[in-house]
Amino acid sequence: MSLPPPPPPPGNGPRPPAPGNGPRPSPPPSGDPFQSPQSGQPPYVNAPTGYAGHQSGYAPQPEAPMPWQQPHPMPAPVPPKRSNKWKWVLGALALLVVIGVTVAVTVTVLGRGDKEADGSPPSAAPVKDNGGNKSNSDIASANDTGPVAVITEDPTCAAQRPIFTTLAAQAQNGWDKRDSSIPAAEWTPEVRAQYEAMGQSLRSTGDQLVPLTKLTPHRVMRELYEQYIAYSRAYVDSIATYVPADNDLVRTANSIGSAIGNICTAIEYGSAPARAPLVPALAAPANIAPIGNPAEPMRFLTRPNAICKEWQPALSQFDQETSAWLAIPSDIAATQWTPEQKAITESAAAAMSKLADVQQELGARSENDTLRDIAELVAQYRRAYVVAVPSYTPADNYLSTVAIKLGDIITSACEAIVE
Repeated sequence: MSLPPPPPPPGNGPRPPAPGNGPRPSPPPSGDPFQSPQSGQPPYVNAPTGYAGHQSGYAPQPEAPMPWQQPHPMPAPVPPKRSNKWKWVLGALALLVVIGVTVAVTVTVLGRGDKEADGSPPSAAPVKDNGGNKSNSDIASANDTGPVAVITEDPTCAAQRPIFTTLAAQAQNGWDKRDSSIPAAEWTPEVRAQYEAMGQSLRSTGDQLVPLTKLTPHRVMRELYEQYIAYSRAYVDSIATYVPADNDLVRTANSIGSAIGNICTAIEYGSAPARAPLVPALAAPANIAPIGNPAEPMRFLTRPNAICKEWQPALSQFDQETSAWLAIPSDIAATQWTPEQKAITESAAAAMSKLADVQQELGARSENDTLRDIAELVAQYRRAYVVAVPSYTPADNYLSTVAIKLGDIITSACEAIVE
């Protein structure tokens, strides 16, 4: 049974005023574990629905984790009626078990020409240790040395949701209403207690994500979990001597959390598996970032990188070129577009394809393997949205939102560099 239609994606109305220090409004039904409004994405529920535009410039954004609206659960299957044929069913089932075991043994013996014995795909070269032997790493993505791609399934999706949802609830101790421009030297005892409590929550969240870094079979998903851990811990370490610039650390972590949440939502609502096969595959990278200790990951960007000064201008240019498209509600399916909306969307798709090429090229020029992986994942999700345009449904907007959140990771990580 398929999932019900997705909730309306976040809106595209006029850019909201900069958030103040008052109570946060309810999060938009975007599937994000964090509310991190971007341009064209008002931070309130009743905003006009539409494409979730990315953040323009480096303007501050709300950094508080917000509860993730869960997809509607599928109804439980209806138990079958009892029948007098139960004995025949048991007999047939026993026969099927025997056949299944036989087939499984045959596949295990004969199928190793298609897969490694550990289940890794043939395109993923085994990781070798210094002696040339295959690594016995307990990291499921250790053999993923191929190109990044739109993620169509991941065993960590169910596990990450309650972890981030718990963090979102803990953020409501007052930290979510903080003024991030006030340094630690000027905090009241109450504000300091809020920061310190949130620091403990962030550290606990990172610790809980360590097993997920080992569980995911996708290298880039592992890198996202690792970077969340690294940036959130760096923020926690800064709390004692916090200055406003340290806020970029938690902005980066929140963008990562939002990207992970939307990757999983795109899987659950079917847009990722439906569109991924239509996206041309990238070439495998010549190098990948070495696998370190997943419990102690390092930030991927700690020194200035030449591509940082080009990353945001490319996004700003895209905003300018697609302003008419940003105003079209994203909960309108392609079958309901007016001729004008169709023409505007097709023009925006061409601009998005161009942006994907630019972001992929910037990633390649960064000479940073993790940044390159994230940039290529941005590009592939943008291309997935482009191929969806002729038969667009509201669920496809999650593909665009993933690209937005992934792009924000690089934007805020560039800002977090202390020169």
